[in-house]
Amino acid sequence: MQTVEPAPSPAVPRPTGAVPGFALWNLGFRPFYLLASGFAALSIALWVAQYAGLLPIAYLPTSVWHGHELIFGYTMAVMAGFLLTAVRAWTSQPTPTGMPLMALALLWVAGRATLLLPYPMTAAVVNAAFPAAVALAIAVPLVRSGNRRNYFFVGLLLMLAAVVLTVHLSAMGLLGVPARGSLQAGLDIVLFVMAIMGGRVIPMFTNNGVPNAGATRVAAVESFALGSLVALFAADVAQAPAAWIATLAAIGAVAHAARLGLWRPWRTLGAPLVWILHAAYAWIVIHLALRAGAAADLVAENLAIHALTVGAIGGLTLGMMTRTARGHTGRPLRADA
Repeated sequence: MQTVEPAPSPAVPRPTGAVPGFALWNLGFRPFYLLASGFAALSIALWVAQYAGLLPIAYLPTSVWHGHELIFGYTMAVMAGFLLTAVRAWTSQPTPTGMPLMALALLWVAGRATLLLPYPMTAAVVNAAFPAAVALAIAVPLVRSGNRRNYFFVGLLLMLAAVVLTVHLSAMGLLGVPARGSLQAGLDIVLFVMAIMGGRVIPMFTNNGVPNAGATRVAAVESFALGSLVALFAADVAQAPAAWIATLAAIGAVAHAARLGLWRPWRTLGAPLVWILHAAYAWIVIHLALRAGAAADLVAENLAIHALTVGAIGGLTLGMMTRTARGHTGRPLRADA
């Protein structure tokens, strides 16, 4: 099923439970983009307080809490908002609105709050329940419409639920898997989601927003680029030797650089709503190159991690939140520099 630009009007009629004049609970992106944005600002203050020893988290080490909230707090909220909105457009089937959407939002908030309480098992269950609940919310319309092309999003969300549960059980000493290793697996899954969606929407948005841009996709490059990420994820989960990680990451960097080149990013400099997506995707290439360097002990591992989290995740979520929010509220698809 082809990905389409968000239409100024909803893809399906307004749900019966929608509240005229109060749109917050009428579509998934509304509460979750708002929550993600607010939490992004608040969590900086929380991170500084925790780093300074003023906000001790009951059982998560400082760096683990920081990574956990980046992946399963901020990024997961953006993914939820995007998927709940996009699946509705892809399937012409309703996704949660009204009270069910409010319940999902409260579950996400509960995940943030329980991390500050001395009840680790409660925090583990609540945080694992959120991606599982989003998986169920999008599985229903996907199955009803027979949209098999996007079933894999359900699987990826369930994998994220398993990963976050692993992080918590490791932090509690109930698993022998390092919590940081589980966080890396979570980052690998998020990276794969961004690569999938980037490949679907960036060339289309480029050609729609920039006359004669000529962004193209080549099947062999697509398969090689995505395959390299699957192989890297498998190597991380298996705790493969550093040489393997370096080789796979280097291959991935070359493949994704070729993929980005086919999208003609240099032709988008006059369209901020488009070039932000290309700039964010370029950080995926940089991340993979730095991961190869880090595995070879040439650069610090934190550089690779933050190229992905600040550069790619930060840039792509800002670009997609802006575009989808404007498109699904009937506003012009324009943004200034």
